[in-house]
Amino acid sequence: MEHGAPIIENLFGIPWLSVNLSNVLMIIVTSAIVFILSVLGARKLQMKPTGAQNVMEWILDFVKGIINDTMDWKTGKKFLPLAITLFTFILVGNILGVITTFIYNGEVWWKSPTADPGLTLTLSSLVIILSHYYGIKLRGTNQYIKGYFTPVWFLFPIKIIEEFANTLTLGLRLFGNLFAGEVLLALLVGLTTSGFLGFIGGAVPYLAWSGFSVFIGGIQAFIFTMLSMVYISHKVSEDH
Repeated sequence: MEHGAPIIENLFGIPWLSVNLSNVLMIIVTSAIVFILSVLGARKLQMKPTGAQNVMEWILDFVKGIINDTMDWKTGKKFLPLAITLFTFILVGNILGVITTFIYNGEVWWKSPTADPGLTLTLSSLVIILSHYYGIKLRGTNQYIKGYFTPVWFLFPIKIIEEFANTLTLGLRLFGNLFAGEVLLALLVGLTTSGFLGFIGGAVPYLAWSGFSVFIGGIQAFIFTMLSMVYISHKVSEDH
């Protein structure tokens, strides 16, 4: 059974401006969860962490490891808040659509926000824009521009194309994996409602794929964060 999305067309009377209310809802929910986890993990800090503090410290160490693998810590520590925000937001967003799906009046309201190309391409565009900004800020305009013409000047057009390709692949990789997973889960849910035999044939694969989707969500959060730091490293490091 096909389900649509709650979209407001022609917002404020602008013909090309449409808003997906499901995306707005899920972005707010995801941001709120990340904020609450961060507050719980940072309050009442203890030498022997427990509960939320233990989880946040594990995430902090994990993300620091990602940064250390892509650039030196003296430069990379500037991007620790960005990397932690990306990782936790994407991880929570990926998992939300696996937990459950809420459909009202034939429209899907509860799903992973990262299963929408608009959000993932926005995240990837922001990462690429920040990489250019910090490339100019940390290396200087002349050194930054010079990087497009080294080692040989005629590689300049290819490097320009590479910037657009990086934006697309970074965003679409995350979207494709999450969207495909949610489509499969929806098909399995439909199978379980088709009768007794359908329930037997769909329940076990649904539970198995749900668990696997959580794993995939974590992997995709790691990959997105890792590649983001790699792209930024290429712009801010002198040896690139």
